[in-house]
Amino acid sequence: MGSFDSMIFDLDGTLWNAVKSVTATWNRAVAKEPDVQKVFSENEIKNIMGLNTKEIGDKLFPGLPPQRREALMALCGEAERKELPKLGGILYPGVEETLRRLKERLPLFIVSNCDSGYIEAFLHYHHVEDCFRATLCYGDRAKEKAENIRSLVTAFALKNPVYIGDTEKDRLAAGKAGVSFLHAAYGFGHLETETPSINKISDLLQLL
Repeated sequence: MGSFDSMIFDLDGTLWNAVKSVTATWNRAVAKEPDVQKVFSENEIKNIMGLNTKEIGDKLFPGLPPQRREALMALCGEAERKELPKLGGILYPGVEETLRRLKERLPLFIVSNCDSGYIEAFLHYHHVEDCFRATLCYGDRAKEKAENIRSLVTAFALKNPVYIGDTEKDRLAAGKAGVSFLHAAYGFGHLETETPSINKISDLLQLL
């Protein structure tokens, strides 16, 4: 892979696990909606982590018209922006210490398929705003992950970045963006092909 000049991170399943908080938040958000006759389980929410907002709406509300799915996802997103900075999520072991050591050596970024405000909730709750040079998400401009990765690469003139994520979609996005990929094997996803991986985030320090 060579020597990396930057690291771009996925968020869910890579830096933290916010499934419990997101499940509670979304259930409260849709509880008074008469056309949503269900209560989300944590496993259900875990299985949609890494999808973009449209994909999540299609999967969670398949029987509803597209405009209604979009409205419900906007409702859930607004609830997230209000509640997640207070509820937070669980960092994977060694995340904060590793990020602080990495940032002294190279610029760090986040690219996620989440809604606007979600990355900010992570940064605020765990006080790691100073660790990242920039972030981009699907909710910022409705662009796919590969395009957002490419945008950061161009904006910051990155020569040899690596994208770190936990799902097959992350691997494919990195490939489409033309950047190296490392699988966060401790996260939510399982890859379909053999791929360079890390078993804990502190393994990244060995690459410096």
